[in-house]
Amino acid sequence: MELKFKTNINCGGCKAKVSPFLNEEKEISNWEVDLDNPDKILTVKSDTVSPEKVIKAVGKAGFKAEEV
Repeated sequence: MELKFKTNINCGGCKAKVSPFLNEEKEISNWEVDLDNPDKILTVKSDTVSPEKVIKAVGKAGFKAEEV
């Protein structure tokens, strides 16, 4: 399953800040932020993680995520 989120993660430094929070979420098998996309799309691959958990993990890092 692939989930997509519009975020305000807009640079490599921001991506580095959010990395530990997404990496510690054991249900996420892979994730990537498209910094070239104007909506800074975060793509999360997982069989079981809920959108709410991803939004919460991104929020803990100080960023916003909205499911698209």
